Amino acid sequence: MLRLEFARLHREGNVQVDARVPADDPLLQGLEASFEGFLEVFLRASHAGSGEIVVRGTLNGTLRQECRRCLEPVSTRLAEEVTMVFVPSAHPGAEDDGDVRFFKNNAAELDLGEPVREELILAIDPYVVCDPDCRGLCPRCGANRNTESCACAGSESDPRWDALRAKRDE
Repeated sequence: MLRLEFARLHREGNVQVDARVPADDPLLQGLEASFEGFLEVFLRASHAGSGEIVVRGTLNGTLRQECRRCLEPVSTRLAEEVTMVFVPSAHPGAEDDGDVRFFKNNAAELDLGEPVREELILAIDPYVVCDPDCRGLCPRCGANRNTESCACAGSESDPRWDALRAKRDE
């Protein structure tokens, strides 16, 4: 689905690679979030000289995640600009640079699926909250303090801290 044909790139100079990746596609499985609808991928590939290929574009979609405080579902918008540089695997000195990806010189096409997945993993915010004032879950009974009040006593202290309190009070 996200494939760049080298023959077309050499012939045209610039190639647009666009796709609407459905939420159940294997490319999107196992991420920290799931997608609502499609992930829209808009990429443009071009030669940068010395055999390098530069792919720039955007990844757009709506993510479904859990609030890190209260565990309620949260929808967030993903709009990430990406730039990926690919060099032939025989390119001298390329092993030292962590910002480039490799492709086989004799390959007919370049699969952009895994690099796009890597960019998604880096782009997804793992610390989403439903509201900046989210009160989270009660650590004792697990009640959502945004929607209900719990009967837990707020002044109870954790007995594991008693030794430190005794030191402080000396």
